[in-house]
Order: sequence, then C-alpha cells, then structure tokens
Amino acid sequence: MNFNKPLYYLILIPISLLPFFMLHGISRILYFTIYYLIGYRKKVVRENIYNSFPQKNELERILLAKKFYKQLCDVILESIKIFTISKKHLSKHINCINPEVINKYYEQGKNVIIAVGHCNSWELMLTGIDSFIKHKAVVIYQPLSNQYLDKKLIEARSKQGTVMLPAKNVKSFYNMPSEHLHATVFAIDQAPSDPTKCYWMKFLNQDTPVLFGTERYAKEYDLPVLYARLNKLKRGYYTLEFVEVVVNAAATEYGEITERVTQLLEKDILKYPEFWLWSHKRWKHKRTTTTS
Repeated sequence: MNFNKPLYYLILIPISLLPFFMLHGISRILYFTIYYLIGYRKKVVRENIYNSFPQKNELERILLAKKFYKQLCDVILESIKIFTISKKHLSKHINCINPEVINKYYEQGKNVIIAVGHCNSWELMLTGIDSFIKHKAVVIYQPLSNQYLDKKLIEARSKQGTVMLPAKNVKSFYNMPSEHLHATVFAIDQAPSDPTKCYWMKFLNQDTPVLFGTERYAKEYDLPVLYARLNKLKRGYYTLEFVEVVVNAAATEYGEITERVTQLLEKDILKYPEFWLWSHKRWKHKRTTTTS
C-alpha cells in the first residue's frame, strides 16, 4: 500500500493508538488473511526454512512456518505502535537487563558499534534503544521508497531519542566531529545489494553473503563491537541484552568480527527459529567464487 497523509492519519494512527491486547487480537485476523488467503511469500518462507533445516520433516517445517507467520503478524502490529507510543509506555514492554555491558564504554569515552538481527519486535527495540544506553543511539538504515512513510518513521524514532542515519552517509558521519559519544546500530542479516562487496560464510546451512559494514567501521575506527539480543518474555514483552563481541577491533583478523556477530545471531535463530524474519529474500545471491 502506498501510504500518504490521509492513509497515515486514517489507518496507521488509529491502529497505533490501540492497546497491545487489541493489536494482538487484530494480529490473529491478519495471520489468517496473509497465511491462508493471500499466502504472502509462502514460497520464499518454505524455501528458506527447507534449506536452513534439511533435517526437519515436512510437518515440522509447516508448523515452523505457521509459528513464524503468527509472530510476523504480531511484529507488524507492534511496529505500527511506534508511531504513537510514549517513552514511558515503551519501557513497560522492553527492558534492558544489562546496560552496564555497553555503558562502561561510555565511561571510558569510547564510541561503540551494535550489531542486530531481525528477530522478535526489532522496530520496538530500535525505537527505544536510546533510552537504555548512555551513548546516543544512531541507527543505520536504508530509506523507504515511500517518502512520506519514511519521514514519519524517522519522526517516530527521533522523538524517542534515536537518530536515523542513511547508509550512504555512514562514512561522512564517522569523519565528522560529534558532541556526543555514539552507538551506531548495524543490521547484519539483510541481503547485500552487491554480493561482490560482502563477506561470504556459512549461515543457517547455506553459503551466505553478509554485509561487511559492522566489521569495516569497527576496524577502521577501532570501535568495540556488541551484539544486541532481543528476548521474548511473552506476547508484547521483551528484554534487551547486550553481548560483548570485540574490545580491540583493530587487532582482529579479516572476517573475525563478521563471523562472530553472525554466529551469535545464528545461535539465537536456532534456539527460537520462529522469531526470525523468514519472509526476507536472504539468499537471492549465489556465490560465484571460492574466496571470501
């Protein structure tokens, strides 16, 4: 749907104002619609699950797909909530259990990098992350093709304190002086636009091109790297957990940072596979060489 101003105020905002229990009620209807009636990206989901879990039988893969679609519908509705949710209300649904892991770098006067994946309600996490840390949270993102919705998404996150930075401006951002120590947030599980400018590794049983930005900037500016894990407690409630990955990035070997953060994500996916974004065309690129 091509959202414009009337649709935003007549559809998105009224839905966003609903309490979580009502959003989850709508989610059940949405699940029936997109899974049984529309069949949204069923082929992509089934292929991704089949290739990632060849040891599972057909019934197990179908059950996993259904669990994923139910989770996806919750995530869609919870993501709409970010347009109107207050910082106080958001803090009731996401709690950071170990902020000291990242805040110690603030005390040391160091900028940091945070690697994240598309697990659980990532939009809620990225919107509220600035509230949990002492650094200024800067989320690297690819602008949406719908300029109006893109603008509203930036406004929603900005009012919570998070800064949105287009991926094309990352280099200039790092080279500019900053008044605040910052924590730049990189998504590590998106399909790269150019598979020749990435790092290839085994991920979920498949040759996978992985975005190299996290490692590139960590090594170039010698920044500590952390992994942010979003744990689901129950429907609509999550805990944010930071995992220390690398302290001295400049001393790491080529590919080490990329492999370590991706392996952490893979571990989370294997533990709770239904919480990851299986509808993403993650493996649309195929490896053409034997080198990383």
